[in-house]
Amino acid sequence: MKIDTSTFVISNTDWKKSPKENRLEYAFIGRSNVGKSSLINMLTNHKNLAKTSGKPGKTQLINHFLINKHWFLVDLPGYGFAKVSKSIRRGFGKIISDYIENRNNLTNLFVLIDVRHTPQKIDMEFMQYLGETGIPFSIIFTKSDKLNPYKLSQSLIHYKSEMATVWDELPKMFVSSAETAEGKEEILDYIHEINEQLGSGFMPRM
Repeated sequence: MKIDTSTFVISNTDWKKSPKENRLEYAFIGRSNVGKSSLINMLTNHKNLAKTSGKPGKTQLINHFLINKHWFLVDLPGYGFAKVSKSIRRGFGKIISDYIENRNNLTNLFVLIDVRHTPQKIDMEFMQYLGETGIPFSIIFTKSDKLNPYKLSQSLIHYKSEMATVWDELPKMFVSSAETAEGKEEILDYIHEINEQLGSGFMPRM
């Protein structure tokens, strides 16, 4: 799938102010400074669609973008940054949990993980929370260009092994780099496949 148009729709801190739940919606989330904004810009062929910053915790709003006039891409606030931890609930921002638990047309949540790091407790707990809440999610490992092929392979093996101790079935996983555009085609094709499968038969998640 190719993204031809990406239009900003609205930013807010209240999921109730989000657009009508009449389109499939794909949200992106991860710990602060995981490269989320850069990844979104790479996927959409837009240098400044999502605001990038070297300062963690910059994105603190639910940002909706209409893609190809067909589906929503949502840029969610990062979690796990100490300076915004006072607003957390269950270890995650109230803005995030309210959106995740109530947004009925949320079709898939892409959880971004920096592939350079060993499994972090907050990421593992967040994904467990998604499983317990029944939220469909996939993992995108970011910054693959920062590791050589051997270290990248070892990191992925280790992460899958850690997850296998908790999960009977592992979620869909992608390896990406905002610098080299690795994973772009696979991620967009995955979204396109879901869009095609659901199509006009889309029913909001209840």
